[in-house]
Amino acid sequence: MIFIFPIVLIVLAIYLYNLPVFGGEFSGKRLVRMKQSPNYKNGTFQNLSFTPSLAEGFTMRKVLWEFLTDKTENKKPKAFLPTEKIDLKNQPITDNFLVWMGHSSYYFQIDGKRFLVDPVFSGNASPIPGTTKAFVGTDIYSAEDFPEIDFLIISHDHYDHLDFKTVKSLRPKIHQVICGLGVGSHFEKWGFDEEKIIELDWYESDEMSKGFKITSTPARHFSGRRFKRNNTLWSSYVLETPSKKIFLGGDSGYDFHFKEIGEKFGPFDWAILENGQYNEKWRYIHTLPEEFIQVAEDLKVKNVLPVHSGKFALAQHAWNEPLEKVFENSRGKNFKISTPILGSKLNLEDENQSFTEWWKS
Repeated sequence: MIFIFPIVLIVLAIYLYNLPVFGGEFSGKRLVRMKQSPNYKNGTFQNLSFTPSLAEGFTMRKVLWEFLTDKTENKKPKAFLPTEKIDLKNQPITDNFLVWMGHSSYYFQIDGKRFLVDPVFSGNASPIPGTTKAFVGTDIYSAEDFPEIDFLIISHDHYDHLDFKTVKSLRPKIHQVICGLGVGSHFEKWGFDEEKIIELDWYESDEMSKGFKITSTPARHFSGRRFKRNNTLWSSYVLETPSKKIFLGGDSGYDFHFKEIGEKFGPFDWAILENGQYNEKWRYIHTLPEEFIQVAEDLKVKNVLPVHSGKFALAQHAWNEPLEKVFENSRGKNFKISTPILGSKLNLEDENQSFTEWWKS
């Protein structure tokens, strides 16, 4: 009996480690290509600048204690958030619009193509069921609501951006996947054909379709689904279509790369930028509110959609603080902030579209 118990634990550990939610392994030509990347050193991908996981003055012990004793006021909404839901399947393909679905998930149509970015519709942003749950009433879209998806774009493989259950449900509708180096291993593990997956290194481009081009650009963040960090590449993207130039920001702390992207590819018609789940201790890997405006100005963008809020409480701030701060800080700037109600239709052609401060209601 003494010998059986550790064997059972080992078998259980192996079973849990290989659950599909954790994604795939790296081998063969994929691993060869990863190792050839100038951003891959000493067995992991690297940021352009030195990027500690915690800012100076913070320790993992202190962070864990703050997490366990967290009493942040209004961290989750006390009532249902206002939402709208449109019939995605019956929208004219000629309409250019975007639907923000909470946190960093959004669907958009542009110039006759359908895109979906970082979809998480399973109700939680964690591999452990019942944890990191979505705010009540915010999971209003599911895989069944979507038409065929021409391009699924994944910024990085964290659970709040790449959700196993959601992707498995959407698989029959997805024509092509765009992701960073290594992330394709997860999709192959989940049954996607290799030829449907396009993995890009920073500043690599793909001619997606006639008149459509996507370029992977740097972000200052990290990755990983098991215990090892940075074994896949995290990215932002520049999407060029026949009529628009759009920056898809993903997750990123502030750094010189935003100005570099703005100079190489700007000006942009639209930028989708993270504005939530920040903290001084994470300043190197998430944008702080006071840096958000600088990011938009560096990119030379006309219209900005703030995301990474409104669905999951991942940081120690009030749920509505990100929207409150970005709305106030952007007054009088030379770009427009769009703050649509979760699930509603944002017209990408109407620069006069107005929005309420719905987070106050």
